[in-house]
Amino acid sequence: MARALTRDIHIESPPLETKRAPFPAAIGADGAFEGYASLFNVRDTCGDIVERGAFAASLQRRGAASVKMLWQHRAEEPIGAWTEIAEDARGLKVRGRLDLSVARAREALSLIRAGALDGLSIGFRTLRAASDPKTGARRLLELDLIEISIVTFPALPQARIAVIPALTIAPRHAAAQLGQKLARLRMQLAATRFEATLQQLSASR
Repeated sequence: MARALTRDIHIESPPLETKRAPFPAAIGADGAFEGYASLFNVRDTCGDIVERGAFAASLQRRGAASVKMLWQHRAEEPIGAWTEIAEDARGLKVRGRLDLSVARAREALSLIRAGALDGLSIGFRTLRAASDPKTGARRLLELDLIEISIVTFPALPQARIAVIPALTIAPRHAAAQLGQKLARLRMQLAATRFEATLQQLSASR
């Protein structure tokens, strides 16, 4: 039986949010790589589920070239460019290349090869979402994709997109619910810092 969802939530000025996924293992000598920056229909430890089609309108408006490739969500540190961003049945598939004329990009390449850097993270605004009152999950229906960063793989699982078996979807106890709240707070803090950096850069121009 399908779960009943609350009506869509519309936010006039949505804050910037972030989510992390494992970085692809293979990367070329020229800095080219591909992988998934987000997975569909998988509940992460923030209690969110990205629905298929959530990025479609944003990608049509922006295109891959307008979505920035950043280092650790730092607006002042672009390290390459995305050549292809598209939804498929699994998630948000991306293809890009580090700009090896940039020192930070060369450092990123070295760290990725060493296994010390292995995360992708999307920076986005939630335009439309619905909540499931039975599980507490937030279903992300429409997102405005701003940037995709190469990030350090977090020690805490709450800071990444995790593939969780269907049987573990519902929170089992208070500790799980607390973990979701803490993860969302960390995500909002990262988004707030990124937003502040964007405003500072805009003001300095």
